[in-house]
Amino acid sequence: MMQFSDDKPIWRQIYELIAMRILSDEWPEGSRIVSVRELAQEVGVNPNTVMRSYERLDGDGIIFNRRGIGFFVAEGAKEHIREIERRKFLDEELPKLSERLNLLGLTIEVKSMK
Repeated sequence: MMQFSDDKPIWRQIYELIAMRILSDEWPEGSRIVSVRELAQEVGVNPNTVMRSYERLDGDGIIFNRRGIGFFVAEGAKEHIREIERRKFLDEELPKLSERLNLLGLTIEVKSMK
């Protein structure tokens, strides 16, 4: 049973759970992922909620459906997830962090990893 937070919709938290499983290679690119019903049972939600997450992941090009067979992790999904997460971090989290650092009189030095 998954513990959900109140700060974002459950379908979004399931989306992020699946993305993390892909990034960690628990579900490698090209592999079949668990069915909607299996994941719904695992995390303790209605299958319709999981289906909403799968539909969004499919729309984002992270997974795809082979009718009658199931959902699979798309090729390039890991890099696509990283790009989405980088963009989200830069657009949403970094500005908040920067403001908080400013208020506290803190500075950080960022070194490029390239």
